[in-house]
Amino acid sequence: MVFTEIGYQVADRVATVTLRRPERLNAFTLTMRAELIEAFDRADADDDVRAVVVTGEGRAFCAGADLSGGGDTFGRRGEPGERERVNGAPRDGGGTVALRIARSLKPVIGAINGPAVGVGVTMTLPMDVRLAADTARFGFVFARRGIVTEAASSWFLPRIVGIAQAMEWAATGRIFPASEALEGRLVSRVYPADELLPAAYALAREIAANTSAVSVAAVRRLMWSGLSAASPWEAHAADSRLMTELGGAPDAVEGVTAFLKKRPAEFPMTVSQDLPPGVPSWPDDPYGV
Repeated sequence: MVFTEIGYQVADRVATVTLRRPERLNAFTLTMRAELIEAFDRADADDDVRAVVVTGEGRAFCAGADLSGGGDTFGRRGEPGERERVNGAPRDGGGTVALRIARSLKPVIGAINGPAVGVGVTMTLPMDVRLAADTARFGFVFARRGIVTEAASSWFLPRIVGIAQAMEWAATGRIFPASEALEGRLVSRVYPADELLPAAYALAREIAANTSAVSVAAVRRLMWSGLSAASPWEAHAADSRLMTELGGAPDAVEGVTAFLKKRPAEFPMTVSQDLPPGVPSWPDDPYGV
């Protein structure tokens, strides 16, 4: 696939995905949807990629769905609100992106450089870390458009910020600044605009330089699946399976040996070849592994 609405590049073991419709404030389209899914497929298949940074070109991150089609945008086929069918059931386009990000095997860092509204913010919820520029603005504006929260945000948002904060933002549909996003725990840190990408890359490179790719992929799946575990006993069982599978594997041997010898570790295992079978997936995800 040749990308026309996003950019994709890999450098220093970090993939950068850039939403690239600056003339439309990177508004979301079905083309962008398909390209984002392909980008995460590429990142997962590339063992040289250890982390993914997602940002926007120009002054916005993503202004939400492209509404240039008019009032029937969310009801007409071929527009950003088109609902796919999976096993006979409808699926919103933003949700297919969110679920693809959710099942990423690489950690995902959102570098939110400007306005992130509607699907422009809900697509960031399954990212592992969200960093924001001080110029960023956020809005769960769906009720002001006569629709509902989409992209599985009814699952993600309350788990990230709590039900009271999630309902306040969703029920009012108001736009709020990066400072409020930080206070409400939607983002982890806020930076001056020119420091945002360097901070995101520093975090991504810290992961790439110091950790086992297989360990990080397994931890990511444990953490996200653990949000819906029935109890800590269920989570302990999942942890224990992977400790058994990975405890004697080459990366664990290398990690301990490097620590004892006081040298940087060089982990030999790869996600494409060595991911253990005990790594959880989301069984209700029609796009899951």
